Amino acid sequence: MIASIKQRLRRRRGQATVEYAMLFVGVIMPFTFGLISLAQLLWTWHTAVEFTRMGARYATTHCWQAGGANVRQWMRGNVPAVLDSDMLLNGPAEIDISFAKKNADTGVWEDFVCDRECSVNCIPDVVFVRIRNYEFRKFLNYLGLPPITMPEFSASMPIESAGCDPDQGVCLP
Repeated sequence: MIASIKQRLRRRRGQATVEYAMLFVGVIMPFTFGLISLAQLLWTWHTAVEFTRMGARYATTHCWQAGGANVRQWMRGNVPAVLDSDMLLNGPAEIDISFAKKNADTGVWEDFVCDRECSVNCIPDVVFVRIRNYEFRKFLNYLGLPPITMPEFSASMPIESAGCDPDQGVCLP
């Protein structure tokens, strides 16, 4: 009688092990990977937002150049480690920089145009920096899932000095 009870207990322990293994593979492991992936996605999102703000901040303190070439070059040279730099340098993600000046008569923002670049007489009122078509791929590729296209990140800031010193008539590129 005691031997049959021991046998039943052994079978139950084996059944519990199998049930735990099924639960681990079917629920716990996917939930853990999903949580890690979500945390990494939010971290990447936050970094992209801050990186866009940093680009706008750089533009407010440096010379205006048509198309924002100097700002784009700085941003491409300072991509945070969290973001996929190859995507911003060669991939589908785009860095868009535009400058505007407020029309004194209508109060509407208009594209900023100036004959000269990097001069005290060519200072816009505001800068708009956007990152478009960025895809979150980290970790999802290992699971065979498609990338997640992030929404457009944008930041706008009023121009402070554009790197120009009106007293000396000198501007920083």
